[in-house]
Parts: sequence; C-alpha cells; structure tokens
Amino acid sequence: MTPSDDLIEMARHVMDSHRYLTLGTAEPDGRPRVSPVYFTHADYRDIYWVSSPTAHHSANIAERPAVALVIFDSTAPVGQGRAVYIDAHASVVDDAELPRRCAEAFSRAGGKGATAFEPHELSGDADLRLYHAHATSHEVHIPGRDPVHGTGVDTRRPVML
Repeated sequence: MTPSDDLIEMARHVMDSHRYLTLGTAEPDGRPRVSPVYFTHADYRDIYWVSSPTAHHSANIAERPAVALVIFDSTAPVGQGRAVYIDAHASVVDDAELPRRCAEAFSRAGGKGATAFEPHELSGDADLRLYHAHATSHEVHIPGRDPVHGTGVDTRRPVML
C-alpha cells in the first residue's frame, strides 16, 4: 500500500465509521456557524442529511452554499485523532430529484437506528427536507505523532476520494 493509498483508506474509514459531522456555514455577516448533523454519504463525495428548512444552517445554505464539513471521533485519545475535512457546495434537494437522492442517501441507513425517509416525507407540507453537499475537496487530519505520516505537528493532507 502506498502512502497515498494509506491516507485514502484512513479517510474512507473515518467517513464509514462515524454518523455525525460538523457542518460549517457562513452567517450573513461572515461569521461562521457550526451545527452537528447526522449524515450518510454516497461514494465519499455526496453527503446527505435531513433538516428543517427553517433551521439557521439551512437558511445560511440557501444564501451561501459553500460549506465546510468535518467528520471525527471525539472519543479518540489525545494524539490519536483522525478526521476528514471536506469543502463542499450544499443545497436542498429539489422535489423532482427526491426519488433518486433518497434511494442514494438512505441505502446505508438501515439497521443503525436512522430513518430511511421516503420522498413524500421530505416534500410538500413536510417539516423536513433532504440536503445534499457535493464535495469539492477532502483532507485528512494527521496527528503529529503518527508513526508513518507524522511530522511532530498535526497537519492536514489532501486526498482524492
């Protein structure tokens, strides 16, 4: 396995083994706003979550679709943390796309206590909508003490997923 393959595998493991991410949006005055959301993904590039369109972060996305995401294990011991940082463009899924996007978003939801929503539950008068973020870049967190990739200082390294 090459060092690049090792980092790709690390990123995939983090995304596959965690269910919550921190969603970073921008307020109208430019201040950052972060929100925890339960997520699923498809092929590591398409990230989905369900939220109210009246939620603060949803309003931010409607006005400023550039978002930042981080997925990490908050229980990892000091110096052993792993994380994936994602830059993306987010939006609410249009009603016409809901059948395809719901199938993609909820194909992995079964058995983990998550609801696999149907399109009719996320359209019309429903209180919730499906959101989609398409990743434009991924980076992995490398602890400074990492025996293979560490430099003594925590760093980020780009990966192609």
